[in-house]
Amino acid sequence: DLPHLIEEIEDMGKREKRSLYSNLKILLMHLLKYRYQPEKRSNSWRYTIEEHRQRIAEALSDSPSLKSYLLEAFDKCYQDAKKLAAKETGLALDAFPAESPFTTDETLDPDYLPS
Repeated sequence: DLPHLIEEIEDMGKREKRSLYSNLKILLMHLLKYRYQPEKRSNSWRYTIEEHRQRIAEALSDSPSLKSYLLEAFDKCYQDAKKLAAKETGLALDAFPAESPFTTDETLDPDYLPS
């Protein structure tokens, strides 16, 4: 019936947004770790960066309308990623910039790694 179908479609949209947010947060956290702890860079970090970029690219390919959500959520996602990076690295929260040092294009670029 139509009301249940509408509800199911809305729920799918919410799940897609949550998944995109989670993948973006993890990607940003690893980009921060990569930039601010260069002595600890590892293949594991590069793998995680690549994996989450692929997940985001796939989500955007499947649902191009998520691009506007990604742009809208980017700053909040960065704030969450910064808190996680601080906890994981042991660095002070203020060791990371108040705003993302990475543009959305850099964040999603499969060839970009921070120096």
